[in-house]
Amino acid sequence: MKKILNMLLPNVQQNCSTAAFLLVARVVFALLLASHGLQKLEGFEQMSAHFPDPLGVGSSLSLALAIFGELVCSVALVFGVLSRLALLPMIFTMCVAFFVANGGSIAEGELAFVYLVVFVLLFFAGPGRFSVDGWLAKKLA
Repeated sequence: MKKILNMLLPNVQQNCSTAAFLLVARVVFALLLASHGLQKLEGFEQMSAHFPDPLGVGSSLSLALAIFGELVCSVALVFGVLSRLALLPMIFTMCVAFFVANGGSIAEGELAFVYLVVFVLLFFAGPGRFSVDGWLAKKLA
């Protein structure tokens, strides 16, 4: 159990500037991605018929999964709640957006690539001590 918690929760021994950097990166990129998820949610009816289906689960379910990754997981990341778990669907969504929807082309998928790189970095760095995960790690230490 302790190994799982160590994997999920951040290192709270970070200096203040590192923790502040992680907070800003988390909040800015999560809110930017959430705006894309909100657009998809608002246009669900129109988009569901022609949304790409790389997993073979149907356009509507693929769109719902993209909304989950972009909107729901972004909100969790803003607050730093189960951040590493929340980042997994976000990373997967950006992999699909970059490699499948844009053919792995930087020219066409630059935004998806930037999100992908930032989310992978945040996954390995963790949410930082200025997060709900950081607060939990401090309480459990």
